[in-house]
Order: sequence, then C-alpha cells, then structure tokens
Amino acid sequence: MSNALKEYLSICQTRVELALEDRLPSEHVLPKKLHQAMRYCVLDGGKRMRPMLTYCAGQTLGIAPELLDAPACAVEFIHVYSLIHDDLPAMDDDNLRRGKPTCHIAFDEATAILTGDALQTLAFEILAHDPSISASPENRLKMITVLAKASGSQGMVGGQAIDLESVGTQITLPELENMHIHKTGALIRASVNMAALATSDIDPVLASKLDHYAKCIGLSFQVKDDILDVESDTATLGKTQGKDSNNDKPTYPALLGMTGAKQKALELHEKALDCLKVFGNEADLLRDLSLYIIQRDH
Repeated sequence: MSNALKEYLSICQTRVELALEDRLPSEHVLPKKLHQAMRYCVLDGGKRMRPMLTYCAGQTLGIAPELLDAPACAVEFIHVYSLIHDDLPAMDDDNLRRGKPTCHIAFDEATAILTGDALQTLAFEILAHDPSISASPENRLKMITVLAKASGSQGMVGGQAIDLESVGTQITLPELENMHIHKTGALIRASVNMAALATSDIDPVLASKLDHYAKCIGLSFQVKDDILDVESDTATLGKTQGKDSNNDKPTYPALLGMTGAKQKALELHEKALDCLKVFGNEADLLRDLSLYIIQRDH
C-alpha cells in the first residue's frame, strides 16, 4: 500500500467510525438489546472498504468528505447487515466475524435477524433524511434507488441466493462471475456511484468510467477473498479460514487453480486502471486502492 493511500485510508477510517457511531441508536435507548447488537456488529471492526471507496471516489471528483459521510454510512450498514445474515445457521453458519463472535453467537439468532433488518432500514432512512447530504432531491432519490437495487434480488441478495444454490455444483467461469457481480460487486459499485451522485454536474462519461472501475475491483476483491480463504489463516482473516472450500462452494481457485486465480485478479486490476485513464493524478487514490485490493493479506 502506498504511503498516500495508507494515510488517506487512516483518516477516512477514523472519519467513518465517528460517523457510524453518531448515526447508530444509543444502546441506552429501548429496545436496548437490539441497539447493543447493532453497535456491536458495526463499530470497531472491518476494513471499511466500501466507505473508503465512497470517499476515494469523492476525492477524485473534488467532493468534500463531509458531503459523503451519510452515503458512506448507508453502504456500510447494508454491508454489515448482509454479514450478520450471511453468518446465520441457515446460511453459512459461522461463529467468527471481524475477529469476534458473530451476532447470533454473541446474542442469539432472533436478535441477529432483527439486527440485520434494523441496519438495512437505517441505511435508507439516512439516505432519505440525513441533513449532511447536499445533493438535489433528484440525486438523493437516485442514491436510494442505487443502493436499493444493489442490495436486492438484482444485486447482493440475488447473488447470495445464487451462491447457496451453487454449493456442491460445477459452474462455469461466467456463472461464477455473474454470481459475484451481484453478491459482492453490486454493493462496491453502489459505493462509488453514490459518491458520483453527491454532485449534480458530473460528466456522464466520467461517471460511466467510475462505474466500470468499480465493477472490475468488485470482482478482483472477491477473487482475492477466495485466494485468502486458501492461503491465509483464521487469526489474520478475522473469520474462519477455509470455510468456502469446506462447504464445497465454487471459488476462483477451485475453478482456475491458484495460479489462474492470481492472474485473474491481476487482469481485473489492469482493467480497473484502464478505466481511470480519463482522469489525471486526482484518481491516484483509486489506482492505489485497486492494487491494495489484490495485494492485501486479509
């Protein structure tokens, strides 16, 4: 990771952590157990990759970070809700997430379901009413639409459904990519696209290039996750290592081999960089972030 990216991400992580805490209900407000679970799952954990993308895209477009706090929080709330539900016994049945017990282990299964539900609706409440968003009413509505579509049956939830249906089956590379374009990639694209919607005068060509960049890194992020599931360890990952292979899930290393999966990640990184050729130095953070995604160790 470049020093510039490391410094910027550190600033953004501190910023989004404060923004998330400010927008979460107090654990002293009824229903206390639910609000405690929401704060337990959201705060003090995770790479914050999706909020980082929102801020980095905004930096590229010259948008002040304070105008991006709300969409950055909204996309992280959706992401955390998806992790809570993904870890449930009916889904992946995992007991470790972000280095600590998953929500249904720390609390109980019913509370975990409700916590995910509450975080999902909080995301849209923020986009609808948060006063820090200065975008036009039309663009605010577009933000809501973008996040809703990325989260639903044509996005993340649909990808999860395909994932569950694919366990123990042989699927093709295009089928695997389609699954992850929805399951992982849709929310990553939304993170970038909501930043573009924070301004009313973005060139449609630039918006399209940013969207395609996000599509490429969304896939490379998943490829690297699949690689780490094989090569890393539980302590480093903060979640159970080898879970996908143990559950007989289709992955890039299983389909392409480890060498092929690593080459695929590099190709996607190069495609992401190609999308940014229309930008100058203002997009260097996005370039560095794409490289970090395929080089990270957790």
